[in-house]
Amino acid sequence: MGFELPLGTETVECSLPSCRVTTARPPGGEAVDVREAARDALRDPHGPPLTDRIEPSDSVSIVVTDVTRATPEDVLLDVLVAAFERAGVDSDQISVVIGLGLHRPMTDEEIESALGEHADLAVNHDPDRTVTVGEIEGCPVELFEPITETDVLCSTGMVEPHQYAGFSGGAKTALIGAGGESQLRYTHGPEMLARDGVRLGRIDGNPFREFLDSGGDLIDVEFCLNVTHGPAGIMGASAGDHRAVVRDLAATAREALSVEVTAEYDAVVAGVGAPKDANLYQTTRGPTYIVLGARNPLRPDGRVVVPATLSEGAGEGRGEQRFYERLSAASSPEELYQEMKDGYEPGAQRAFVLARTLREHDVWITNSDTPEIVEECLMHAAKGVEDAIEPESDVLVVPDALNTLLV
Repeated sequence: MGFELPLGTETVECSLPSCRVTTARPPGGEAVDVREAARDALRDPHGPPLTDRIEPSDSVSIVVTDVTRATPEDVLLDVLVAAFERAGVDSDQISVVIGLGLHRPMTDEEIESALGEHADLAVNHDPDRTVTVGEIEGCPVELFEPITETDVLCSTGMVEPHQYAGFSGGAKTALIGAGGESQLRYTHGPEMLARDGVRLGRIDGNPFREFLDSGGDLIDVEFCLNVTHGPAGIMGASAGDHRAVVRDLAATAREALSVEVTAEYDAVVAGVGAPKDANLYQTTRGPTYIVLGARNPLRPDGRVVVPATLSEGAGEGRGEQRFYERLSAASSPEELYQEMKDGYEPGAQRAFVLARTLREHDVWITNSDTPEIVEECLMHAAKGVEDAIEPESDVLVVPDALNTLLV
């Protein structure tokens, strides 16, 4: 049986004629016109309209997502900046901060491509240039210093399934994307990630999400404009109070992305595609979403297979390099898991979560530019998907693993 999977910005054809293949495709929902949906969201926001939250003399910071998120930032900024200008705030009073967290800085070309005519307003977040603005649960909360010098903080974002937060978006873009190592260390540490409720697709009763929401209040995220997406494209937009925006779009996403799974499989083939499959750090979201989600569909000896370009190798940012250093130095997943239970550097959490996954199942990365890095990191490399799956296997194909909730 033949099927297509994403590989970078293109697709790869796969065929497993001796295997029994099932495909998990979520309902998908319907695509919307992003600009119209964003304008509608601003006209009918959660909470007061933007014009009631700002003064013409205010300086404004808008935190946007980086290259690891497929957010239509140019359109969202068009709509937001136009709304500010109608309220009397000139463009020279607005700064755009790219929320990197500990990812690599975006290049000038990437910024121009992502932000269009607003690229000249943008600056990359610098995690070494932060100030402490308060604390939550004893954790100092640090924020990019230029943001603290403006009057109003807004953010864009993508509400999509997230391994720890349940769904991303809302206050996360600013609190984590433009934050310091302190809250990254706390929220992504082993104690937080081991708590009940910290799970893919879950918002209510999720301590990680609760920290983000409290953090959004502390740093005063005044207004959010977020979107959500599925197989058909952008499925909706929501604006206003950060908590309500996440819950609004998470409900849309959950309905569109959930697939019920009742059987067990020898292998799951997980599609990731661009922009996430550019490096190993982001690509490993595929197997961890499968294994550590609400419903692990694998038999005890099953494996996850992911085609990925890995054009950036392990990844170039501080967090990606810490991930690579931990994995490449370890002799086994069990050793790494036990070692990291005592703590680790911010950014290395993906190595910890991957170690949890690898304790239970093998992971194979195929079609990549850097198979040697895959092998260094406790995983297996193969030329193609067909080379990574045993004949006569029961196989579940999840073409869009990061946007499919197996339940």
